[in-house]
Amino acid sequence: MEKYKSLGLKLTPQRLAILDYLDGNKEHPSAETIYKAVTRKFPTMSFATVYNTLEHLKERGYLIELHLDPEKKRFDPDTKPHHHFVCVKCHKIVDIFHEFPLYLSRLEEEGFQILKATIEFYGRCPKCKKLERK
Repeated sequence: MEKYKSLGLKLTPQRLAILDYLDGNKEHPSAETIYKAVTRKFPTMSFATVYNTLEHLKERGYLIELHLDPEKKRFDPDTKPHHHFVCVKCHKIVDIFHEFPLYLSRLEEEGFQILKATIEFYGRCPKCKKLERK
């Protein structure tokens, strides 16, 4: 509870359930996935509560909105700089914490200011790759 006070949100039981679901979550869930998970405990919770909470967290920098899945937005509670691998078969998203040297001095020479850079890798995860061989 203490770690959530700095978020600037009214900490209702529903919002705490959303925050608890996101805490340490590596699955990059969609709003729909989060909604399904938390409504097991709070069946009367609205989808708007989930979506609005995610928007507040994103605006405050406690959550990253990902646009890696063409069917839906996903959310990443790990805000440290990192890249992603996306399985084109099962749509699993995996964090990649590795530095890739990029030489973008030409862009900077032309006056661009680079604020953030991420790399997306697309392929097949080990599970889908194994299933494909069979």
